Amino acid sequence: MTPRTLPIEPLTPEAFAPFGDVIAARADAKTFAINQGFATRFHDLARVDVGEEGGAVCVSIFQARPRSLPMRLSIMERHPLGSQAFVAMSELPFLVVVAPPDTVLDLGAIRCFRAGPGQGVNYARGVWHHPLIALERPSDFLVLDRAGAAGHSNLDEVDVQNALLWVWN
Repeated sequence: MTPRTLPIEPLTPEAFAPFGDVIAARADAKTFAINQGFATRFHDLARVDVGEEGGAVCVSIFQARPRSLPMRLSIMERHPLGSQAFVAMSELPFLVVVAPPDTVLDLGAIRCFRAGPGQGVNYARGVWHHPLIALERPSDFLVLDRAGAAGHSNLDEVDVQNALLWVWN
């Protein structure tokens, strides 16, 4: 198989729309003053979708070790029963590798985005994605995803090492 290099695209709400939501304090968001005027609420930035088959919202922190570029992609995963949001708890960039939601991964549709300071992502239900790709140094992420009853698998994984997909800086 011929190696394929994924270009790293800027993370914008428009470019990421087929895969979910960009979570950021954007100028186009609905806002209002709260806390006696000392804070602004950027309201309803993502659709947290976890209710399928009795799921509930689970709030976690993931600690990701940094990866070096170029990097060969190894695995893609999806969560068929709920969305999954990642919000960086630092000002460090990270990479977001995604493919459209489907029961079968379309290797030709994989895209890579660079999330900058103040950005997070919410993967829509069923969107294929690579596990976290932290850059520069270890990074913590606030994660909102689905907790559900035992016996309801919310993880599908596909080994993509043989596809020879690379991300370059």
